[in-house]
Order: sequence, then structure tokens, then C-alpha cells
Amino acid sequence: MVHGAEVSDVTPARRPILKEGHNCWRIARARRAAVLIDGADYYARLEKVLRRARKSIIIVGWDFDAGISLLPEQPDAPKLGDFLRALVEENPELRVRVLVWSVAVLHAPGAPLPLLLGAPWEEHPRIQVRLDREHPLYGAHHQKVVCVDDTVAFVGGMDLTIRRWDTAEHRATHALRKGPDGVPYPPVHDVQMVVEGEAALVVADTARERWRRAIREDIPPVTAVHDLWPEDLPPDFTDTAVAVVRTLASWRGLPEVTEGMTLTFDALAAAQRSIYMEAQYFSAPGVGDLLTELLSRPEGPEIVVIVRKVFTSKMEGFVMGGNQWRLVQRLLRADRHGRFGAYYPVVQQGGEDCPITVHSKIIIVDDDFVRVGSSNINNRSTALDTELDLAVEVEDDARRRTVAALRDKLIAEHLDSTPQTVREAFEAEGSLLCTIEKLSCNGRCLRKVADLGDLPTTPVFGTWLLDPKRPFFLFPRKKD
Repeated sequence: MVHGAEVSDVTPARRPILKEGHNCWRIARARRAAVLIDGADYYARLEKVLRRARKSIIIVGWDFDAGISLLPEQPDAPKLGDFLRALVEENPELRVRVLVWSVAVLHAPGAPLPLLLGAPWEEHPRIQVRLDREHPLYGAHHQKVVCVDDTVAFVGGMDLTIRRWDTAEHRATHALRKGPDGVPYPPVHDVQMVVEGEAALVVADTARERWRRAIREDIPPVTAVHDLWPEDLPPDFTDTAVAVVRTLASWRGLPEVTEGMTLTFDALAAAQRSIYMEAQYFSAPGVGDLLTELLSRPEGPEIVVIVRKVFTSKMEGFVMGGNQWRLVQRLLRADRHGRFGAYYPVVQQGGEDCPITVHSKIIIVDDDFVRVGSSNINNRSTALDTELDLAVEVEDDARRRTVAALRDKLIAEHLDSTPQTVREAFEAEGSLLCTIEKLSCNGRCLRKVADLGDLPTTPVFGTWLLDPKRPFFLFPRKKD
């Protein structure tokens, strides 16, 4: 195996992965696009874009907490709610709309009472905070989206809530890594993507449709001519096609949309040299079937999966964690040719491993394809939870080097290394797995998920109830 663009001349051409109307909703041009790694990077760039908003801010999320700060390193930085209120008061045409999953008041980590009862920062005629109740039983509205003036949009794994901010260093302890109540939380790794131009407008269209379904109110599109892109953010891609990928449950007579999981299968099946995934949840049996088949071939892609070790609750650990470990064991046993590795990131604290919470959802296939979004590799993300992802598929060597560089950057962060070191090691070893093993140390590093021997590989009992693919009940559609 050789690296990146060097393989493009010897690897057989394949059919495009992205197909509009099949595994994505729309493919639109992005004037600029970038992948933001970790909460500090995302929140800082988001703050700059929000500050330039003039007409519309739409926030759609699984959770929302107005008490967080986007810039915790600045002691005088306002809380998010106060910041949004100030923006509205400074700009007479600006409207702020926040749509949050209704069950977040019970299930999510953010403060529930402000979502239920309101808060002083919301008391403005051009600010609306609403709960989204239009979802099936046990289904979650899981999208994490911010749209600004229909010009710039952020999509990924991070909500604007507590326990999301961290720096790329992922220190075992960090004075700023704490909630509004002062309670610290463990290091956390996540990924968001930002797009500008037509692609951002398409994302805004999905947010408007979600608002219309939930609130029965239309949000008119806006026209903005000013530049919102953060001046300190070099784009990873310019003038590139971006696919907008949805997952929607069948609800009140509306058909289900399974673009997200369809794209997962199509992308993984197309892999020729390597698959790199980071997954908050890695438990879908169907994905396991596909990866098992890939591993059974004498020749095929290397598969690297970065997962979390520690889960938030006992129930989450029992179902999602149990199924994750069982799926990993299944793949380890299927790996006859040494092409699979599952790892979890840690940082040292007093000579002991401190696990880093993996909350990201990213898939990189070869040097040709990258997807970032809210979709997990679990059953719920098939057609129960509401998801949104962005995907880029490239065809030229310059952009292939960009995709490879993104993968190098992610691996380097986990190994406390540099992208250049990772690239050099990969070119020398010819293998992602060997690169990880070579660069792993006892500081911040990746620990291999061990072969647990006699652990069952079938799903945990009760998975059908706690991690279903589709709603249990269907309801007639309400009249619009």
C-alpha cells in the first residue's frame, strides 16, 4: 500500500459513491468548506460567524444550553443566550430561532428548566426558542445544525450545550472544561463541518423544513451579500461539491428517509485501500455484516475504527457499549488477513489511562471520500432518529491530498503527534494499522481494543427495544 495521490494512477477507477436522490438529498457547490476538530475550534469559529449575522440565525439541535460560553478562555465572554440577545438588539433585522428536541428536557445534559419555562435572554420578539415534539415514540431529533444568513452552515456531532467544549490537547484535567455549574467533565473529541455558499443554503432549507414540521410556521429564505467566513479559517476545500444527507423517520404519514445509512453502506462497500471511522456508537449489525465480508477477502481495505471506552450511563453502556464490544469482537474474529483495528483514545493522568470521550461521527474512505455529521453507526440512525450529514467526494489529486491530510490530522491528534509525522510513518509502513502501532506511546495515544475471547458476537438481548431501526408505531399525518 502506498499513500494518497500516489495510488491514484494504479488503483482501478470506481463508480462515484454519491448519488443524488439515493444516498443523499442534494449535491450543491460550496464556495469554501472546512472540517473543525474539537469543540474549542468549532465554538471559536462559530462565534465569529454569529457576530456577523444580520438577518437569520437558525439553531437546530438534540440539546441546547444558553448558559455555556463559546469562548470560555475569555473571562469576560458572555454566555451564549446573552450573546444571542445582544446580537438581536444590535441588528434590527436579525431573527434567532432555536429548535430543540422535546425530550432533551429529560434526557440531555443541558439545563431543562430554561427550555421548559423560558429565560430572560429569550424575552425578545425576534427570538424564538421552541421544543420539537414531532418525532415518533423513542425517536430523537439528533441533528446538530447552525445556519447563519443562509450563507454559512455548521453540521456535525456537536450541540451547543454542556460537555462538548475541549481543546485538541485533551488534557486529563482542564480548568476551563466545566459546565455552567462549575462541575468538570472528562476530555471529549468531536468533529463539525462548516460550508459556505449554495451548500449552506441547502442546509438552511433542511432546517427550515424541520421548523415547519415542528412549529407549523414557515421561515422565509434570506439574501445576504456580506462575507461571514472567519478570516482565520483556511478552507480545506474550495469550489467543491457537498452532499447533504438526511435521515427521517416515517411519521404522521410522511415517508422515511434513509439516505444516511444508505450512504454508510455505499461508502464502505466502495473502499479499496482504507476505511477510517470515528464513532460515538459503533454497533449496527448490518454494518458488521458488510465489514465482515470485506475482511474475508484476500485483498481489501484496511479498517480502522476509533471508539469510546466509557459510556455516560449504565443503560447506554449495557446496550450501546455491549453491542459495540460484541461487534468489535466479531470483526476481530473475521480478520483473517490482519486488516482490522479498533482503538480508543486515552491521555495519561498520574500514570493511569484517562479515556477520552469519542463523540465524533466521521467516515473517510480511501483518499476520496469524507462524511461528517450526526449519524451514528447504530440501528437508531437508520430511520428512527432525525440526522443530518455532509459528504465530500473528490476526483483530483489535489483534493485527495486534502482528504488524506484530514485523516493524518485526526490520527496525529490521537497519537500526540503531528500530521507530517503520521504521513511519513504511513509512507514508510504502507499501512494505517502499522502507523498507529508505531507511533503509539504511553502519553496521549490509542489503545487497541483487546480480543475478549468468549464474548458473544450477537446483539445484546433487548436491542430491538432499546436500539430499534424504525418507529414502533406510525401515526396519521396532521394537516398542514
